Amino acid sequence: MDIIQALILGIVQGLTEFLPISSSGHLVFMHELIGISPDLAFDTMLHVGSLLAVILYFRDDLVHMIKSFFSSLMDISKGQFKEGLEEDQFKKMAWFVLIGTIPAALAGILLEDFFESLFGNLTAVSFFLIITGFLLWGSEMVSRRIIDKTSLKEMTVKNSIIVGIAQACAIAPGISRSGATISSGLFLGMERELTARFSFLLSIPAILGAAIVQINDIGSGFDTNTGFYLLGFVAAAISGYIAIKLMLKLIKERNLLIFAYYCWIVGASVLIFTLISN
Repeated sequence: MDIIQALILGIVQGLTEFLPISSSGHLVFMHELIGISPDLAFDTMLHVGSLLAVILYFRDDLVHMIKSFFSSLMDISKGQFKEGLEEDQFKKMAWFVLIGTIPAALAGILLEDFFESLFGNLTAVSFFLIITGFLLWGSEMVSRRIIDKTSLKEMTVKNSIIVGIAQACAIAPGISRSGATISSGLFLGMERELTARFSFLLSIPAILGAAIVQINDIGSGFDTNTGFYLLGFVAAAISGYIAIKLMLKLIKERNLLIFAYYCWIVGASVLIFTLISN
C-alpha cells in the first residue's frame, strides 16, 4: 500500500459509510480495483475515522444523551422510568440506540465466520448492493404514501429493534448500513430527519464494538504502517463528516432514489464483470 492508496481508501470509506451505498462493499471493490490485498485491521482503522466524524457531528446530542442515560438509571430505582422517557427525548434516544445495537452485536458474535466469508466474494457483494438499491427505492415509495410520520416522541421499542435488525443485516458487505437502517425507518413511517439521525447515532456503538474486537490487529498494523494508518484515518474522518452533513440535507430536502440507481448500476456492472471474468 502507498500513500495514494491509503488516501483513496480513507475517502471512499468516509463517504460511503454515511451515504447509503455500502462502505464495506466499496472497500471490497476498491481493493480489487487498485490491486491490494484486503487488510481488515486497516479497514477497521478507517471505520474508526468514520466513528470520529459522527461523534464530532453529534457531539452536543451525545453529551445530552449520556447525561440523560445515567439520569434514567436513577429513574429506574425510583420507579419513574417510563415517565422519564416521556419527558426527556435525549433519554429516549439513548435507550433506543442501546436497544437497537443488540441485534448487530448478536449477529456479529454468532455469525462472524459467515459474514467474514462474504468479504472475498465479489458476486455476493454485488448482489447485496443491488438489494440495497431496492431497499432505498422501496422505502421512498412507501414513505411518500405515509402522511402521518412517526416522531421521536411517538417512536417505540419495536421501531428501534427493527432498525437494529436492519443494521445487523448490513454486516454483510454490499448491504449499506446507513441504507438499510434509513430504509427500515422510512418503511416504518418515521420522520425522515429522525430516521437519518437515529441511523447515524446507531452506528457509534456498532463501529466502536468492531474496533474493540480488532484492537490488537490495529495496534500491530499501526506499529508497522503508522503513516498509512493515520492518513487513512484522517481522510475517513473528514470525508465522513462531509457525508453526514450532505446526507442530512438530502434526506430532508430531496429523496434517496439517486442512491438506489447508483447501487443498481455499480452492483450490476461489477456482477457482470465478475461473471464474465470467471
